[in-house]
Amino acid sequence: MAVALIATAQGNYDHILSGIEANSTTLLSLREQMEAQKLENRTGIFPSDPEIEFAYLWGNTAVAGDRTDFKISQSFDFPTVYSHKERISKFKNTNTELLYKAERISLLLHAKQLCIQLVYYNALAKEVYQRLGNAERIASAFKTKLEKGDANIIDNNKIQMNVISLQNEATGIETERTMLLSELKRLNGGQEVVFDQSNYSDGILPDNFDEWYSRTLSQSPVLQHANTQISIREEEVRLNKAQGLPKLSAGYMSEQLLGEKFQGVTVGLSIPLWSNKNRVRQSQAQLVANQSLLADCKVAFQTRLQGLYDKAVKLQQSALKHRIALSSFNNELLLKKALDAGEISLLIYLTELEYYYQAFRQVLETEKNFELTLAELFAMEL
Repeated sequence: MAVALIATAQGNYDHILSGIEANSTTLLSLREQMEAQKLENRTGIFPSDPEIEFAYLWGNTAVAGDRTDFKISQSFDFPTVYSHKERISKFKNTNTELLYKAERISLLLHAKQLCIQLVYYNALAKEVYQRLGNAERIASAFKTKLEKGDANIIDNNKIQMNVISLQNEATGIETERTMLLSELKRLNGGQEVVFDQSNYSDGILPDNFDEWYSRTLSQSPVLQHANTQISIREEEVRLNKAQGLPKLSAGYMSEQLLGEKFQGVTVGLSIPLWSNKNRVRQSQAQLVANQSLLADCKVAFQTRLQGLYDKAVKLQQSALKHRIALSSFNNELLLKKALDAGEISLLIYLTELEYYYQAFRQVLETEKNFELTLAELFAMEL
């Protein structure tokens, strides 16, 4: 029984999550956006376009004649600029993939949480329909007794009201199940999802949080994104320094006059005295800011997981304790026999059953919260 109360990272939801990942239109859209962004990250990393100039000038006298000029040139940044731009582009593409990974985890976690809630309502429905069946059989028997004069109208009304109450409860549960299945259908790209599981999966909660956390740390796309962002800022510092170096241009030029032609190469030099001012300092400040952000993300990540782990341990212990008690002190069959034998009144029977059902529902609530906590704790493994 102890094993049955410990949930796994994914458990029996794998087939649902795999289907959603394959069919989700949201993930398809995100993948297409990711590919478009990766192409955008590759723009602007190459040399500027070559320039071509042509001029035809009319002379004002026949002696001077006309003049024809032609020029083609290509400008270049300092060579290291292109290598820095290339590395920045690769880092940005890595971060684009990490953002998609984070969105994917978020969507699958939401789907898993819906499955966990469905297990809860499936278990409730199973219990309520069982109680409803028993209540309807008792109501039928009481109606027969009432017709024979062996029961009173008050007890008959109580059992009829109990049937109506259970029917309303069953309707409410079915409404919740329908809403959850509808949301799963949306996540599944509009395709129907069948999910009738009514118990939680077996699994293991990490014995040592610190050891488990050290392995999980490298799986977080948010932390990886923040870490890669630092690499981008470091490259931007180097890039801005390289852009402060002179730019070169080279080309070919020809000039043709009446009976004369001049042609040759051209070389130019551009010295960025003002255009690059403060860029290095700004990128260095941004680097420091990102380093602080990474440190803050690590603290928030560890604190959150530690809180989830501690909560899961307490919920696990509570669920196990209450499930054992519920199994040990289940008087449902004894109460039915006592009622049939006339040893207890209908009111006592219904009251005692309600006590049991309240305890059963509390156990389910605890197990559901335990599963939801574990789902968040193991979200990086989705």
